[in-house]
Amino acid sequence: MSLFWMTVVTALRALRRNVLRSVLTMLGVIIGVAAVLTMVSIGRGANAAVQQQIQSLGNNLVMIIPGATTANGVRAGSASSLTVADATAITRECSAVADVAWAKRQAVQVVYGHQNWATAAHGVPPSYLSVREWPLSAGRFFEQRDEASANPVAVLGQTVVDQLFAAGEDPIGAIIRVKNVPFEVIGVLARKGQTAWGQDQDDVVLIPFLTAERRVLGTQILGTVDMVVVSAVTADALPKVERQIRRLLRERHRIPPGQDDDFTVRDLNEIAEASKNASVVMMNLLLSVASVSLLVGGIGIMNIMLVSVTERTREIGVRLAVGARTEHILLQFLVEATTLSLVGGAAGLVVGVAATRLIAYLAAWPTLLSAQAATGAFLVAGAVGIFFGFYPARRAARLDPIAALRYE
Repeated sequence: MSLFWMTVVTALRALRRNVLRSVLTMLGVIIGVAAVLTMVSIGRGANAAVQQQIQSLGNNLVMIIPGATTANGVRAGSASSLTVADATAITRECSAVADVAWAKRQAVQVVYGHQNWATAAHGVPPSYLSVREWPLSAGRFFEQRDEASANPVAVLGQTVVDQLFAAGEDPIGAIIRVKNVPFEVIGVLARKGQTAWGQDQDDVVLIPFLTAERRVLGTQILGTVDMVVVSAVTADALPKVERQIRRLLRERHRIPPGQDDDFTVRDLNEIAEASKNASVVMMNLLLSVASVSLLVGGIGIMNIMLVSVTERTREIGVRLAVGARTEHILLQFLVEATTLSLVGGAAGLVVGVAATRLIAYLAAWPTLLSAQAATGAFLVAGAVGIFFGFYPARRAARLDPIAALRYE
């Protein structure tokens, strides 16, 4: 063991003889490790942000919208193919469904005092918030009696509150006008943020469905809806929910076998999984690009070690002549190469963490540091040093002592 430590000390002393060259040699490894850690942190942060945005829509949700989607993404079919009766039939006849809500949407102008704001009014039933798992930050949500009586009451999203009311002003009890119809504000929704496709979920006014249909939004056919939202009993029940909904709606809409549906069913968990897969592919691509820097750093270590072997040929010859074995020389140069890569890896971790924090602060990008990525990058850096340092070390160990002593 003492011989091993003597070899390690000798290798470290050799590196200290030329500190500048050692630092420049480590630069490639530092950049490589820092790039790997930064890219993984950005990729994980982006993926977590997308998953959070999709989960903000609700858990175990299936959305049904009217019209069929062709292979080219063009929507076709009847614009009024979904009705409230369809939604209630789903509740009644689909055993894997936990709850159902529906919505009728329209862009409207909302006025309060001298302030006005263009937003979206949604006519929804009382079950809407429970299906969407959307809590209130103030007030209450409308109840079944408000729905049955078509009461002019409204619940506002946070964006609408920010645009219509002064800071600190309580909107509960205020009278707003939606398409010139007065509504009493009875509640404020908790902030949800944007969806994965950039839609502001808080820029919304929720009103009872019957109120929207009869007094505000209007309709050519009573009972038609723009969207039905279904929550499954569990995440594992989602495929069963989709099958039951398709079978039921095809039967209710009298669609013959072989003909396309006049509705589209979307599983939000599938959208989340697709987004996750896309993020993984992008992160792997960035990781591959960043790994090139580690390869370049390893080549740099090998080149410098070859130069070091040439410069220290007489020293190697003296050590061999006084009794050093070839494995001692091999170990010394391997330790030098590994030390360069490991110290460079440690410095790269520090630089990577700093770069990740800086990017998150300056660019306001979501980042998520990974202990596994940091450990992996550090270990890979050590492996790079061993791999690229082996050839110079082997070359030094195989020098002929007599030829080495005569080298000028």
